[in-house]
Amino acid sequence: MISFRSMQTDDLQDLLIIEQMNSFSPWTSSQFTEAHNYIYVLLCESVVIGFVALTQSYDQAELQNFSIHRDYQNLGYGKRLLDFAFQHLSRDVKTIFLEVRVSNFTAIRLYHNLGFEEIGNRRDYYQTEFGREDALIMSVDINGS
Repeated sequence: MISFRSMQTDDLQDLLIIEQMNSFSPWTSSQFTEAHNYIYVLLCESVVIGFVALTQSYDQAELQNFSIHRDYQNLGYGKRLLDFAFQHLSRDVKTIFLEVRVSNFTAIRLYHNLGFEEIGNRRDYYQTEFGREDALIMSVDINGS
């Protein structure tokens, strides 16, 4: 059984483990505790298996970070977590933006399935093991806009 809730202080260690597992440049504990408007966790039974962090500025939100534990990827949990998070944004939010590595085909496919469209890119935005990689900028309009 899965459930969703806002991040609690006790979740931090689990989020750091998931970050280390999935990210080339993982967030630090201080990045998780900064003032994000929304950080939601996904639980399977009582175990944290994913998270999403978003910020909001007026009528726009930005997906800052999103990750699912490797053992639970490609099972639909990521889509369910993002659906939950987007439904719980302020009603004022009209557009959500994100950046994603151009090589992260699985995430890009998920974002397209959620209605995101590619609107630009940032050259050499991400550090990689062998140099730099572009970021794809995507957005989706929500709340009937």
